[in-house]
Amino acid sequence: MTTRSVAPATASDSRYEAVRSRDARFDGVFFFAVETTGIYCRPSCPAVTPKRSNVRFFATAAAAQGSGFRACRRCRPDAVPGSAEWNVRADVVGRAMRLIGDGVVDREGVTGLAGRLGYSARQVQRQLTAELGAGPVALARAQRAHTARVLLQTTALPVTEIAFASGFASVRQFNDTVRAVYAATPSELRAAAPARDRAASRHAATPSAGIPLRLAHRGPYRAGPVFDLLQREAVAGVEEVSGPPDRRVYRRTLRLPYGTGIVAVDERPGRPRTGSGGWLDARLHLTDLRDLTTAVQRLRRLFDLDADPYAVDRHLGADPRLAPLVAARPGLRSPGAADPDEFAVRALVGRTEAERLVQRYGKTLDAPCGTLTHLFPEPGVLAGAEPHGTLGALAAALADGVVRLDAGADRDAAERALLAVPGVDAAVAAAVRARALGDPDAAPPGAALPDTWRPWRSYALNHLRAAGEPENDR
Repeated sequence: MTTRSVAPATASDSRYEAVRSRDARFDGVFFFAVETTGIYCRPSCPAVTPKRSNVRFFATAAAAQGSGFRACRRCRPDAVPGSAEWNVRADVVGRAMRLIGDGVVDREGVTGLAGRLGYSARQVQRQLTAELGAGPVALARAQRAHTARVLLQTTALPVTEIAFASGFASVRQFNDTVRAVYAATPSELRAAAPARDRAASRHAATPSAGIPLRLAHRGPYRAGPVFDLLQREAVAGVEEVSGPPDRRVYRRTLRLPYGTGIVAVDERPGRPRTGSGGWLDARLHLTDLRDLTTAVQRLRRLFDLDADPYAVDRHLGADPRLAPLVAARPGLRSPGAADPDEFAVRALVGRTEAERLVQRYGKTLDAPCGTLTHLFPEPGVLAGAEPHGTLGALAAALADGVVRLDAGADRDAAERALLAVPGVDAAVAAAVRARALGDPDAAPPGAALPDTWRPWRSYALNHLRAAGEPENDR
């Protein structure tokens, strides 16, 4: 399923027009490379537009790198938002891309990725290469290179630490990849950092000092409703939202594969001087820097930063009922969840009970930060502590893998497994599907959302809720 109806960017002529007009709406949707320079760019690159005969197009940065092109130092194509297509698609390629983004290949290898998808490693390699021009190893390598650049240019960490924190198996592999992707040594890449990043790195010499990040998004971003929702739902000890309206900061604890983290995200989006899109400023405090990629991807899902608001608003804005709502709130997002298992438990028990569970069973942080004192309890802990009733059944199903809600989970299978848990009703399953699984087309039971709103019914529902309109009134 494609997410865009503009000429769809499968025709080379249409893609070249996007490049010629420096259309930032297509950043991350595709990449272009110039054969005469050996450089690949994002569509909105401000450099002089190359001749059409010298341009090649790629679905991913990894495919461009695999063909021998290096990243443009001017437009930094590795920093674009991810393609919204991977959030929409429920097939093996979409699920694989979400898992690779979560760092599964770095942690478990291609065999682990394939096992999570229910396919052989050869089948996954073949499908990704056929559609994206790069296999899982190349895609993970491109992601590692991006993580390395961020750490080199925003922290003062030693190069050796950055190599392993980025997911590389050796310093030599790290050096070779950085040279291949950026045509520079790690030291040269660090020296070439923008002034803002160099200034930030002077205050980020250790992981405990935090890593400053710009979480990019395309198009308009309606931050207010997202922060309103997070503030209403915040579970004490794990989350907090502070600050005046329009200048709030969301902070929370994270349980990550290698350690723990605390993240802070600012409400007010930043905007580039030219083009469309922007970013949310964030700062990550990690006990283990190897968790950087995973933490960033979970924040992107929580804040719905890889969405394509142009496609969503254009489609829903054509509906007479939704048109005025879309016009009033362009760029409205459909927030996800930072921890899918945690969200499932919270959807079942509610905020007050979730706070009790945190205080009673949550792991206390080694170094509490203000009101952030705990990690949300793991499903296995909850299953052992309160084994009876629906909570115990759900926690056990999550802990045992009977219900899988990871980034590559099959949404239909996960919903069926949830509904098979005694006491879990359709409303909880629908909420988990929309938030924990990031389904852009989820609809709660009883909501009258017409099929013409597909594949964006989750966004339509958010528009109705923001406007105070009933969900079951056609």
